[in-house]
Amino acid sequence: MTSTHTRLKHLTRILDLRAHELEALLDLAQELKDDGAVGALEGRSIACIFEKPSTRTRVSFAAAIARLGATPIALSPQELQIGRGESIADTARSLSGYVDAIVIRTFAQETVTELARWATVPVINALSDTHHPCQALADLLTIREAFGDLEARQVAFCGDGGSNVVHSLLEAGALTGVNVTVACPAEYAPDPDVLHLARAAAEDTGTELQVVHDPRLAVAGAHAVYADVWASMGEESEHDARAKALAPFQVTEQLMALAQPGAIFLHCLPAKRGEEVAAAVIDGPQSAVWEQSANRLPTEEAVLLMLTRGMER
Repeated sequence: MTSTHTRLKHLTRILDLRAHELEALLDLAQELKDDGAVGALEGRSIACIFEKPSTRTRVSFAAAIARLGATPIALSPQELQIGRGESIADTARSLSGYVDAIVIRTFAQETVTELARWATVPVINALSDTHHPCQALADLLTIREAFGDLEARQVAFCGDGGSNVVHSLLEAGALTGVNVTVACPAEYAPDPDVLHLARAAAEDTGTELQVVHDPRLAVAGAHAVYADVWASMGEESEHDARAKALAPFQVTEQLMALAQPGAIFLHCLPAKRGEEVAAAVIDGPQSAVWEQSANRLPTEEAVLLMLTRGMER
């Protein structure tokens, strides 16, 4: 493993990366998946702040940190003074004196941004209400493994276009040449500011980022079809209204049949069969969901290495 300079200090959203950095990160993730890098961060400590419940993110980060030889320090708000009113700035500066990076899964994107502003060690967004960059990295690696490359691949997302998963997917597509079409009701469209920035970045790669209201139009000819739960954490009270609006966007076998032959189905999980996706799709032969879930591990290892050591293999 050799050292190389990297400009990147934090990963608060995908657009913190430049196109060549994202490509290098995915290359590193693939090499780590194939060969591993056991002990590369031996003696380091990583703070993991989880304000939201988690299965995949918490376990994959803990496993990634352990595989690299570092020590994960799991923290909840109740275990930090931030839960008693200490400022994010003071928390960031204090933690920076003890650990080599801070992983945070939280509600407001502003919390991640403020933490990164004051921390002197890398901050990694493990999910906020607005962005989910680590999920997008696993998505890209899964698509690249399935088809051999990313350029000009077509991804169709069906459902809530304003989710953190969609926002990060749009930004990831913009940097890699993956064309992303979001099929959603008008009232569940992506955040206009996020879409504007993603489209600005897409001008350099010639990527098409579209928002449509007909799932059949989005899925026609797609290489990957993506779905997510209709009501995420904190939105449970909206479930019935969301289910009514999003029902026409369920990914069924009939909808998948409009995609490219050999198309894959993606889902960030957890999934609700019979709502956003039919059981026959997520459990069927076109599903790449479990490979996608597993790819959280090497991509998070790559993020940790790139941010803490500026490393490529």
